[in-house]
Amino acid sequence: MKKFVNDPKSFVPEMLEGIALANPASLRYVPDYNLIMRADAPRDDKVSIVQGSGSGHEPAHVMAVGRGMLDAACPGDVFAAPPMDYVYETAKLLASPRGVLLLVNNYTGDRMAFDMGREMAEADGVRCEILTINDDVAVQDSLYTVGRRGVAGNFFVIKAVGAASEQGAEMDELLRIGRKVNDVTRTMGVALTACTPPAKGSPLFELGDGEMEFGVGIHGEPGRERRALATADAIVDDLLDAVVPDLPYRSGDSVALMINGLGGTPVSELYILYRHAHRRLAEHGITVGRSYVNEYCTSLDMAGASITLVRLDDEITSLLAAPAEAAIRIF
Repeated sequence: MKKFVNDPKSFVPEMLEGIALANPASLRYVPDYNLIMRADAPRDDKVSIVQGSGSGHEPAHVMAVGRGMLDAACPGDVFAAPPMDYVYETAKLLASPRGVLLLVNNYTGDRMAFDMGREMAEADGVRCEILTINDDVAVQDSLYTVGRRGVAGNFFVIKAVGAASEQGAEMDELLRIGRKVNDVTRTMGVALTACTPPAKGSPLFELGDGEMEFGVGIHGEPGRERRALATADAIVDDLLDAVVPDLPYRSGDSVALMINGLGGTPVSELYILYRHAHRRLAEHGITVGRSYVNEYCTSLDMAGASITLVRLDDEITSLLAAPAEAAIRIF
């Protein structure tokens, strides 16, 4: 393993400290709870938006904290849910008179930690609500979940509810918006290589030179099947053939199209994927109204990519276009 790492046990806190030091005017790091939060949070005039999950998916979620995005991110260790007490303490620190909205990707560990953390915070008088994200069409159940996984599509939920919260929306309205965005968002990914967690020091799984994992999860968990490596266009065709019929997206729809890198894929290759995806959607009569090509939700150093579609309407488009700030400009 060749990585820029000191002690693997300090990988996450050192990363979080670096993020805060690079953004001293806008972010604050609370090391006791692995917490990155806005320097001006909580605010009495808005619902606090908090996301959590394991680390290793950067820029999700700790680099998406800022105006019009998250008010805080509470990560666990690499590929591990945050401890329940971290969620509890984060909810208390972010408590606003308008409440705290917890965004949770659908993984069993995350849901357990956030459910229990919410119950403890509510016992202390903090209003908390949970919104679960489950955009992955690859598998119905996995090693980590009951039901579909929450993957790169979580970005669109963060962006929409973050914008609405900044505009003063109340909790019930934010829940409506978040569920609406989640309901029209679908994702599918593919891995060309495995990822290597710093604490493990070796790849999580093995892929042969001529193989790819189709429908892979963002923790390296198995997807739909192990396949022979194909051309970029053929991979896009197969991903879209899984994503488009699932909602389904239809001729006449306007969509946001995201090509998300999983950590080890050059951006040039992501644009090759985008080129064919854009053309294929046009052939189906589907218009790309907003484009996203970058790393949004990664799997450490995994070479691979995912495709996300979001059916747009005037409300969702307006929220995605609203001003925002974060540690890394990805919107």
